[in-house]
Amino acid sequence: MAEQPVAEQPVGARPVGARPVGTRIGAGQPGPPQPSPARAARLSRLARARLYLCTERRENFGEFAGLVVTAGVDIVQLRHKGLEWRPERALLDELAAGVAPAGGLSAANDRADLVSASGVDVLHLGQDDIPPALARRFVGADVLLGLSTHDPAQLRAAIADPDVDYFCVGPVWPTPTKPGRPGVGLGLLRAAAALAPPFADGAKPWFVTGGVSPETLDDVQATGARRIVVVRAITGAANPAAVAAALARRLAGQGPQVAGS
Repeated sequence: MAEQPVAEQPVGARPVGARPVGTRIGAGQPGPPQPSPARAARLSRLARARLYLCTERRENFGEFAGLVVTAGVDIVQLRHKGLEWRPERALLDELAAGVAPAGGLSAANDRADLVSASGVDVLHLGQDDIPPALARRFVGADVLLGLSTHDPAQLRAAIADPDVDYFCVGPVWPTPTKPGRPGVGLGLLRAAAALAPPFADGAKPWFVTGGVSPETLDDVQATGARRIVVVRAITGAANPAAVAAALARRLAGQGPQVAGS
């Protein structure tokens, strides 16, 4: 499959958390207000995040989520299509309770209404879901919003959108979790790395999705990408925590070193 063309110049991005999303600064105002403590704490954890897990519900869900976060996962998203409102709400509450003690972020997929009624930290949206600006009206300023992107135009739009706190790029390779969607190839990752250099000051965080595994991680990192989303590599492993820990160690060896890490 032909790779996407590489974007030529970085796009400037506001510093993460520089102002509450959805606000507009008018003439004569002294400056943007600071984010709330809850939002600031979530943004800080997002800025450090490297490993993002998407998983369906499973037995002892909260315990599982806490275990993989302790091992090195930074964000855990419940992605289980077809659940009724009450069961999914209960699972999200279980997820949030499971990851919080270990310092992880909990995420919901698609459902702004569920996020507004639960304690999760993140709402992730697809291109065909509720627009980020409208989702923000449901979930408020403190919840982080993520957006999937599949081509250079969507990537640039996500970087520029003040309601989007992070974005995902992919799927790099076709994957059973996104049936019928072709892989975007490694070229789009190079474009993302040029537009939003990972861990650079003011650059919006982004994660690689679609077929990322221990076997493909070197190819992903060779593009300049430093954050990944995994599914089956962890959920299908005999020892999910061990795989999570190994991936986290490999990711920590890339990019600028953070003091105290």
